[in-house]
Amino acid sequence: MEAPPIDKAPADSSVTLAHIMSEHDTNLYGTVHGGAVMRLVDDAAAAAAGRHAGCPAVTVSVDGMSFLAPVRAGDLLSVRARVEWAGRTSMAVGVDVTAERWNSSGPTAQVATARLTFVAIDADGAPRVVPGLCPETPEERRRFEEVAAKRLRR
Repeated sequence: MEAPPIDKAPADSSVTLAHIMSEHDTNLYGTVHGGAVMRLVDDAAAAAAGRHAGCPAVTVSVDGMSFLAPVRAGDLLSVRARVEWAGRTSMAVGVDVTAERWNSSGPTAQVATARLTFVAIDADGAPRVVPGLCPETPEERRRFEEVAAKRLRR
């Protein structure tokens, strides 16, 4: 029998993806298509969930996504994801997206936020037990409790 996984801190799963958005990413309005941002969000969240689980993890749901400001070609998007809650096989991943011009060091603007749920899977595609989450900072504890409360209400 396999030993239970050792609990991890949110920092252990933190991932930041950076991508310069191009004209190929834009929509008819001249701003970056929301789907292009969503793909980067899902990629970063999957990496964070996989880091926490120590195995592949698949997207179960996008529990919420808010677009806060437009993104333009030439913007450097930074997509930061971290596990905010972990259950037996599932994980809630929070994502923050900021943008800045590719050729300057600021200012940055928050352009989107999201929360997704992932399930860890084994080689056969069956759900797999994941480590618990040990929030360390007051902000991590607040996020953990917020997700736990939402899950109880479901």
